[in-house]
Amino acid sequence: MQKLIVKIGDLKKSELRQTVDVRLNEFKSLGKQIKEEVFKELCFCLLTANYSAEGGMRMQDEIGDGFITFPKEKLAIILKELGHRFPEARAGYIVEARKHIWTLDEVLLMPGESAREWLVKNVKGLGFKEASHFLRNVGFENLAIIDFHIVDILVKNGMIEKPKTLTPKRYMEIEKVLKKLGGEMGMSMAELDLYLWYCETGKVLK
Repeated sequence: MQKLIVKIGDLKKSELRQTVDVRLNEFKSLGKQIKEEVFKELCFCLLTANYSAEGGMRMQDEIGDGFITFPKEKLAIILKELGHRFPEARAGYIVEARKHIWTLDEVLLMPGESAREWLVKNVKGLGFKEASHFLRNVGFENLAIIDFHIVDILVKNGMIEKPKTLTPKRYMEIEKVLKKLGGEMGMSMAELDLYLWYCETGKVLK
């Protein structure tokens, strides 16, 4: 863990900190926007499951209000044209999720873990990672986004053993490890995730 702490500490002293701080402020601002904008972010997170954040961002920009207005068939065609791996399934998840647009304000008033549990239970296509990703992107700070990038960096630093599958129980166990690391560094999970992602990919996305 110490080697990773030193690496992240050095990054925080670099010009990267400004980029991370800007991104964190964007997350907080998004959570205060109208329901439709928050819903589009939920759709972005539905798209990134077993796909890529960069691809999801590109599709989010291309589709825009279509997340709310396009019928499932049209949405699936567009997702396929844009290169998504699972256009039919993701279009179905997005159309199904529309029934929750007017509930999102109430969800965002819940404590983080309760909001995540609600999303996983009620929004088809969202697991712990995707629900945590969405909540981080709308301003929640203390939920970990655990994907293979994060798992790999923790394994390489001897902090966890590589899990065969990421069950909800194992997810929560790894989240505790990340919270311990965040506590050591005085960082929220939202901030730590951006630095860890940069360590593994050289990019700061969302």
